[in-house]
Amino acid sequence: MHEMSLCEGVLQVIEDNARQQNYAKVSAVWLEIGALAGVEVEAMRFCFDAVTRGTIADGARLEILDMPGTAWCMDCMKSVTVSARYDLCPSCEGARLHVTGGDEMRIKELEVV
Repeated sequence: MHEMSLCEGVLQVIEDNARQQNYAKVSAVWLEIGALAGVEVEAMRFCFDAVTRGTIADGARLEILDMPGTAWCMDCMKSVTVSARYDLCPSCEGARLHVTGGDEMRIKELEVV
């Protein structure tokens, strides 16, 4: 389950940031997770709780912000929303889509004490 390593990476960023900005506790974390990122949200929640136990983020609330998948259709020349990497264009049903967003995960915001 790669969500465990993703959570370990998030915790590393939080701890590095805490040292730089001198805060002692994180009470909430907002993550943007794209529809095409290949991240299982419930597994992410479970792993976040496990990874943060006994750390600066122990007990922090995890807020997941779902980001849509977007792609550029090279057939109809439109930007479209897609829910899976190999969807057909919802506008023209073309298959030549280039993913332009929604394949990332990032820390959007931290609530710190």
